[in-house]
Amino acid sequence: MKNIKSLLAVLSLVFVLVFAASAQSVTLTSIDGQKIDVQGQKDKVVVLAIGASWLPLSNQQAIFINKLAKKYANSDVVIYFVATDSTSAKSKNYASDDDVRKFASGNKMNVTVLRDSDGAATLKKYNLDQLPSFVILDKNGKIAAEPYSGIDPKSEITISISQAIDKIR
Repeated sequence: MKNIKSLLAVLSLVFVLVFAASAQSVTLTSIDGQKIDVQGQKDKVVVLAIGASWLPLSNQQAIFINKLAKKYANSDVVIYFVATDSTSAKSKNYASDDDVRKFASGNKMNVTVLRDSDGAATLKKYNLDQLPSFVILDKNGKIAAEPYSGIDPKSEITISISQAIDKIR
């Protein structure tokens, strides 16, 4: 009986820790220095386009970002590009804020660009194993659909992302 009580106590603690970790909000910093709680934007659908400036497919992702941004301009949908480039100059995937700005500017992105060095906050939080990816959060900051991971440059992903967004608006 003592072993069962101990086991239940341990399982309860694990459950509480897992729930607390999943409930934690994701706050990222824009390349302009503004802190943004991507899950705390009540009454807004949030689309996180998670990529990296060094990743060739992120150029294709930028095309999709621009289409979505144009479609949902002046609406209750907010789109962010989350750069997972490392902020450590010693990393092979290092990019300064200026490098990320140049990437965004070169791809004519008109969305707020956020930094998540090495994907430390977003990849784990949203259980992503591929870049680039898109994550859609509902108006309560919860994941609204299965993440869209990996991009086929020959495929038009904005249609399925738009359908997922429109379902929850």
